[in-house]
Amino acid sequence: MKILVFGKIGQLGWELQRSLAPLGEVIAVDYPQIDLRNPQTVRDWILPGSPDVIINATAYTAVDRAESEPQLAMAINADSVRTMAEEAQKAKAALIHFSTDYVFDGQKGSPYIETDSPNPLSVYGKTKLAGERHIEDVGGSYLILRTSWVYSLRRESFVTKVLEWARQQEVLKIVDDQVSSPTWARMLAEATALLLARAHDNLFTWIGERSGIYHLAGSGACSRYEWAQAILENDPQPESRLAREILPTKTVDFPTPAQRPLYSALNCEKFSKVFGLTLPHWRDALKLAMEELGK
Repeated sequence: MKILVFGKIGQLGWELQRSLAPLGEVIAVDYPQIDLRNPQTVRDWILPGSPDVIINATAYTAVDRAESEPQLAMAINADSVRTMAEEAQKAKAALIHFSTDYVFDGQKGSPYIETDSPNPLSVYGKTKLAGERHIEDVGGSYLILRTSWVYSLRRESFVTKVLEWARQQEVLKIVDDQVSSPTWARMLAEATALLLARAHDNLFTWIGERSGIYHLAGSGACSRYEWAQAILENDPQPESRLAREILPTKTVDFPTPAQRPLYSALNCEKFSKVFGLTLPHWRDALKLAMEELGK
């Protein structure tokens, strides 16, 4: 199997390279090897390379900055994705693309399923939804995997920020009205590798028969306040913390340029039924991730 990964230096892309390695040849690229603002650089990596599967782990993820850079966000999150889908179709390659819970407005009040109507609140969410629709319009053999609150310990994430804040402040104020499903990038990468391993040699057809949108995130849901509590509970170096208290607060107390959905937990039953895989509960995955810090 020949696998082309776009976005090798990101949280997910870094993990994908390692999880996918047993499956075959993995070619991973990122800027400046590829400039997602330039469609030709995308094409240059696909047809000549003849990959069996293309995995897009790239995205413009600066949610607040996207409000002032909508054209750049659209170029990366939507326009480049259309090019990938078109070139994948020409190359008879399957496409796996990662999307986000931010395509929803958070008003449902219960975990979102794939058939719920998207209604993004931010430029980021709107551009990610546009990318999804480009793939659906092109068709072919594809999986759109919506995930949520992705984190790793090797790049800046909510987990690393909480640990940093706890060493700088005596009191942490964390919002308790934003709820979703924390997802460790490693688990997301490993689930992706496992589903590809099940396809064997007929990858294009196998994924083509299962093409569509799937939700794939850590099991369970929590508020950012609950998540922060769990992060500190699993801190392997509590003696180095300055923080002695975490206080719940509201999103309105921390105004940001981009509006975020308050409840965007994802129901992942469809993915589990089709592929026989389920990500661990977010608390269990967090504990495993944090154990690495103590080594």
